[in-house]
Amino acid sequence: MASTDPDLVHLLLDTGHMVFAGDDPIAAARDYAHRIGHVHLKDIRPEIVSRVREEGLSFQQGIEEGVFTVPGDGAIDFVPVLEALGGAGYQGWLVVEAEQDPAKANPLEYAFKGRAYLREVLGW
Repeated sequence: MASTDPDLVHLLLDTGHMVFAGDDPIAAARDYAHRIGHVHLKDIRPEIVSRVREEGLSFQQGIEEGVFTVPGDGAIDFVPVLEALGGAGYQGWLVVEAEQDPAKANPLEYAFKGRAYLREVLGW
């Protein structure tokens, strides 16, 4: 980020991808809030991350195995991420994302799960 123009390059904060890569979305939200242009709220299943690493699966294979899910259905605590964004005055979109095989995880069912979780933690 230090090598880019802050007026031209913004960050897409994707919580699931960051955790999958071993990074901290809370720190990114806090440290780069002024550069965040868009947020994807995606959860992660750590047992599948472990399998991906142990078995040497590809990123695509991890997705097909269900490494990602909607907020509240995995291991990420979204409250500190949302607090960091709110504290920095973020007013952009929050996209709930899962990247799941619809044959294994019904999209409507998981959309409702994600919405219910966010309503709970945001007090809506």
